[in-house]
Amino acid sequence: MGSWNFLTNHFLALAHISQRSDSTGREIAAAIGITERAVRNIVADLQASGYVDLERVDRRNQYRVNSERRIGLHGDRDAPTIGDLLGLLGS
Repeated sequence: MGSWNFLTNHFLALAHISQRSDSTGREIAAAIGITERAVRNIVADLQASGYVDLERVDRRNQYRVNSERRIGLHGDRDAPTIGDLLGLLGS
């Protein structure tokens, strides 16, 4: 296989978070094979775009995937949701 992945690190992080919402940055990084710093940047991107919400619980972060968030460009109402995509992939 080539040196690229079919799914982006953003999607892989989102899929991991959807299955294990209490994962640490270190756990997410290990699961998808990137650095913790990259995970922090990706989670910040996902939060800023409305795909993930973050809640602090004690000393840990608890994530919630916004499964109703559409993935289409420019708010396309016919675009599938994140929940639709994760459901297709069994995440």
